[in-house]
Amino acid sequence: MRQIRALRVAAVAAGIALMATGCGATGKNSTGSESTGAAGPITGLQIMVPNTPGGGYDTTARAAAKVLDDEKISTNTEVFNLAGAGGTVGLARVVNEKGNGDLTMLMGLGVVGASYTNKSESKLTETTPLARLIEEPSAIMVSKDSPYKTIDDLVKAWKADPASISVGGGSSPGGPDHLLPMQLAGAVGIDATKVNFVSYDGGGDLLPAILGNKLGFAASGVGELLQQIKSGEVRVLATSGENRIEGVDAPTLKESNIDLVFTNWRGIVAPPGISDDDKKSLIAALEKMHASAAWKEALKTHSWTDAFITGDEFQTFLTDQDKRVADVLTKLGLA
Repeated sequence: MRQIRALRVAAVAAGIALMATGCGATGKNSTGSESTGAAGPITGLQIMVPNTPGGGYDTTARAAAKVLDDEKISTNTEVFNLAGAGGTVGLARVVNEKGNGDLTMLMGLGVVGASYTNKSESKLTETTPLARLIEEPSAIMVSKDSPYKTIDDLVKAWKADPASISVGGGSSPGGPDHLLPMQLAGAVGIDATKVNFVSYDGGGDLLPAILGNKLGFAASGVGELLQQIKSGEVRVLATSGENRIEGVDAPTLKESNIDLVFTNWRGIVAPPGISDDDKKSLIAALEKMHASAAWKEALKTHSWTDAFITGDEFQTFLTDQDKRVADVLTKLGLA
């Protein structure tokens, strides 16, 4: 488990892309002639979310779509959900839509892992990387009725009988909500093979299990459950970043004498084989979104950390993440 403890997942998660009527992401200016992205707003853009409504991908995609439309970078941006198999149903759709400059997918670390654990024939390395948008720390959380009031309470009970405490996460094995409790187990001296992990298809599916006390605890991104955290329905025992999260009354794992830092990321990709003009136009639109005051406010609202990179730099990052996750899951016998 040395390797899985060492894995530090960072980066971004959330984003979007653009397109234009009939010809992918190429917009039209006021004279009706085609341009390569900088002129009028893009029309017809679709952002696919590869899991259920209410999760981190969904929240990020809808926040991005709102900024794109409000800032008149895009018009009538459509966000739709295509859930299944940890995000690999959506991934297959994107890979199979070769050359379609109108379609984009919000994705992140969870889809990277699911592509291996679900034996998907489609891989993220086949897509066209557009932008990594955000990163966010995760949290160890319980319902308000949980007997665990602190992370120390939880760890003590977990170490006494690891298999008796179910751990929920809104991602498939190999995703962030799976990697965090596995690394946490190693950090506190628990054999990770004894962890009773229960996978849910996104935060929208995970939330009822937390509130219904069907889990001992859950690992998830803070942003997707922030409303329930602020209302007191969900109690955060600890967060996994270097620093505390503003507005969340909980210590970091490191403050709690647990030597672990973990962050998740999200980004956006397009199908393979899109034109150079479409790729440039989509990236340009995302750069405009990223530079806007509205997007900076969205980052603050959702407790996301800006981690914006685009194009070739994002492709290099994505290739590295794919290899690292594949190596870890192979060692665990999950890939």
